[in-house]
Amino acid sequence: MKKMNIKTLERNNTLIAIIQSEEVIITDAQSALDFIMSINYETGSRHIVINKSGISEEFFRLSTGIAGEILQKFINYHMKVAIIGDFSHYTSKPLKDLIYESNHGKDTFFVSTEDEAVEKLASI
Repeated sequence: MKKMNIKTLERNNTLIAIIQSEEVIITDAQSALDFIMSINYETGSRHIVINKSGISEEFFRLSTGIAGEILQKFINYHMKVAIIGDFSHYTSKPLKDLIYESNHGKDTFFVSTEDEAVEKLASI
């Protein structure tokens, strides 16, 4: 597992793991599963905040299919995730649609700040 800094906080009786890494941690479905298992083992949390920089840029090219595979791992293992970053420079309509739909769901959120990520995860 790549080097990452993990901190936890509790909000509304929800334990949230906040991951910071200078490296790409999630590149495909297997690395997503390894990540999920590591975070769950180390923190006991099922709510994760991760910076966009910790996820391979391939994720944001929906034609690769990687986003679907990765998000399915989070759903299969009952993990909620908020991804922090600036998504405004992406021009792909399917990606914009995914972000919009995700932000109106209960499993995955694309947000711009850590505070927003924590708020979303603590309120579901």
